Amino acid sequence: MSQIWDTDAAQAYDTPGTGMFAPDLLDATAGRLAALAGDGEALEFAIGTGRVAVPLTERGVRVTGIELSQPMIDQLRTKVDEATIPVLRGDMASTVADGRFSLVYLVFNTISNLLTQAEQVACFRNAARHLGPGGRFVIELWVPAHKAEIFAIESGYLGLDTYDTLNQRVVSHHFRFDPEGGTQARLFRSPHRYIWPSELDLMAQLAGFFLESRHADWSGSEFTGESRSHVSVYRLA
Repeated sequence: MSQIWDTDAAQAYDTPGTGMFAPDLLDATAGRLAALAGDGEALEFAIGTGRVAVPLTERGVRVTGIELSQPMIDQLRTKVDEATIPVLRGDMASTVADGRFSLVYLVFNTISNLLTQAEQVACFRNAARHLGPGGRFVIELWVPAHKAEIFAIESGYLGLDTYDTLNQRVVSHHFRFDPEGGTQARLFRSPHRYIWPSELDLMAQLAGFFLESRHADWSGSEFTGESRSHVSVYRLA
């Protein structure tokens, strides 16, 4: 997986002001996570370029990160230094950070980057390992569809998912092209293992968590059968 998130991918990851970097989305995300962290510290699995960690730190929460990709860490370092947001390079399913945290969080479908159920369960157990009594693990994850699906159409960008229902896998295809009609296009693919909410809850139970809340987004909208994603908060029993 670290080979996918190479220098080119890291440098193209940030889309300031749009998409998952939209100010309203980041404000809602950081606000919710800050409230859940309370007076404690937070640990972000797969911290990436600091999309969420930087605004969360600006709200006064001390954030530590774990990240497998060195180019993503290098991109984060263009924004903040090691003293502001320390990062350990490693796998979110097994890497251990020093200390105890009140909050561990994993956003934007990233648990699906672990391509087996065993690795995903290990990720839950690793989150539990880092939390003190009553600590919370927050996961943002999309709701799977058993078909090929266009998930984004924007100027210069098309996002398409293709599903392998036998192996519970999905490949996300990201097409970037010149919106003015140029002939050059770039394709970036990333594989994932998708997880139904009920399976996610079972993983949590195996690691000693219970489901505290589930909403359709960071603003707290109701999660329904029509929701395309969810933000689930698990609390350590």
